[in-house]
Amino acid sequence: MNQSLIQNQNAAGPNGDQSVLGSLVTAVITLDQDLYLASLNPAAESLLHVSANFALGKPLHQLVIKADPLLKALKDSLRANQPFTLRDIQLRLPDSLIESIDLIVTVCDEPRGLLLEMHPTSRLNLITQNSSSEEQQLTTRSLIRGLAHEVKNPLGGIRGAAQLLERALPSEALREYTQIIIAEADRLRDLVDQMLGPWQPMQFDSLNILEVLEHVAQLLGTEHELTWIRDYDPSLPPIQGSRDQLVQAILNIVSNACEAMIDASQPRITLRTRVVRQYTIGGVRHRQILLIEVHDNGPGIPSDLIDRIFFPMISGKENGSGLGLAISQNIISQHGGTIQVVSVPGNTTFSIFLPFSQAQTQTRT
Repeated sequence: MNQSLIQNQNAAGPNGDQSVLGSLVTAVITLDQDLYLASLNPAAESLLHVSANFALGKPLHQLVIKADPLLKALKDSLRANQPFTLRDIQLRLPDSLIESIDLIVTVCDEPRGLLLEMHPTSRLNLITQNSSSEEQQLTTRSLIRGLAHEVKNPLGGIRGAAQLLERALPSEALREYTQIIIAEADRLRDLVDQMLGPWQPMQFDSLNILEVLEHVAQLLGTEHELTWIRDYDPSLPPIQGSRDQLVQAILNIVSNACEAMIDASQPRITLRTRVVRQYTIGGVRHRQILLIEVHDNGPGIPSDLIDRIFFPMISGKENGSGLGLAISQNIISQHGGTIQVVSVPGNTTFSIFLPFSQAQTQTRT
């Protein structure tokens, strides 16, 4: 897209520009010399999560917040009459939304302004991250299962030996020690069972995901004093899944968010649901899927931890076991879905992608 193409489209007729721009996957907006929106195509509306009626005539800083470096670069481009390109930058939008894009900026002379081409990279990054995550899951799951079996086998022997010893001990005082051995063996057995995950295939039923989210919010709302924001799509169809397992998966994620905001002055969690169309998960293309987002305004996940956050035994909490997110990812994976995370200080978002149907909406790419 360049200035001459825009001129050619305008010359084609009053609807020519709209026809061509409206068919583009690339998001295109034009700004006047004061950085107010002069036009945007449907792809830009989708990317910025706004309608043209709302956005036109608005300054860019009202649509893209905390973007001082970008605004300065745009002003410098106009002043120097110099185009530029930025790769994989993040746009922070209202309502705690973040979009990653490649940006190409062209200076226009008549009328004076800027043409911005925005190529979304969030989906590509998520697909790459998802593929990498799946490979890591398979490797980690094999390693953990092998380790868990090696731990679980001697546990049975330890517990049995403690029970036999308890029967032979002459006094109740000594039996207290064998009870400790048995109790700790049982605790380790339960921990290993969590690492191994459910042995039986999950039983899927039709369920309302909003009821699941409200149940999680109700469970945690009594433990944590914070503001809950619901941004639900009321038109969501039922989803096929295991209610108890999905409650556990989402509870682990939201519970971590609550605990991360213990020292926040105005802790806030946003639960959002949306329908996403034509989405790929692990090489499977779905006509439509459910997106659940959990936002919190806590301190964020350390950059050196975020790539390993779903690994077992990896935790950012001092006393954390590092199993909660690994279990959540395993549950969501068994539902044919995936979990992604984006985190900056003051804004952490866990995104859960779930197909509505386990069989009927999937086609191989």
